Amino acid sequence: MKFWRIFNFALLIVGSLFMMAPLFWMISIALKSMEEIYRGEFTFIPQDIQFSNFVDIFEIAPFFTYFINTSVITVLVVLANVFVNAFIAYGFAKINFKGREMLFILVLSTMMLPGFITLIPQYVIFAELGLVNTYYPLVLPSFFGSAFNIFLLRQFFKGVPNSMIEAARMEGANHFQIFFKIALPMIKPALFTVAIFSFNGVWNDFLGPLLYLNDESLYTLQLGLQVFKEQSSTQWNYLMAGSLLVLMPVIILFFFFQKYFIQGSNILGQTDEK
Repeated sequence: MKFWRIFNFALLIVGSLFMMAPLFWMISIALKSMEEIYRGEFTFIPQDIQFSNFVDIFEIAPFFTYFINTSVITVLVVLANVFVNAFIAYGFAKINFKGREMLFILVLSTMMLPGFITLIPQYVIFAELGLVNTYYPLVLPSFFGSAFNIFLLRQFFKGVPNSMIEAARMEGANHFQIFFKIALPMIKPALFTVAIFSFNGVWNDFLGPLLYLNDESLYTLQLGLQVFKEQSSTQWNYLMAGSLLVLMPVIILFFFFQKYFIQGSNILGQTDEK
């Protein structure tokens, strides 16, 4: 038994090193000079560490503007995904109204539609409204709810005891007060799960900004990084430095909220089983 535990542990370490190798290589290239890269020597540790690459990248390309743009979009979408979906899910879980189950089935049925099917109609709508080359097409859809997030949060709201809600109603609380003061605090893990997965989706989104944004001053990090790659394809140290800066918030988020990542994965697994 002890042998297999050691073997599994060693296997996990080796697998982790293989998974982390691209990240280590990215950091290595980002810290090298172009002369050292052109020499073609396969070394992880740079001979002459160039921390200035992370400063120069902001002078070569407007990465600070890209960062601000991406942060604005991400914050708005994450807040919308958390609170709008939670509000809808609470209604499906705790408010009885005619046709609730049929409406919920209709909402769930939208999960069967691939995103690419609605891509063109959605673009036509925003184009007719004159909202192309703005952030509205990237932010507004999140204010109309997500079927999966609604389903996920509804399952947690159903776990909130009805006796607590009835007691609050008897004390004169309305559904808005119950929602914010009782229900939301009791499903914090689910809210964190939705927020984390929403952050990853929006922060790494490339297709949306590519489709709707034309002005470079509005570009997000993913789109700006692609433009920089096309304009400076031979400057691998700057390209890796920019890529690392784009990746850094995701890494930081993982280290600070690792338990919520794991918990979110478990929630997704349990949901799939159901």
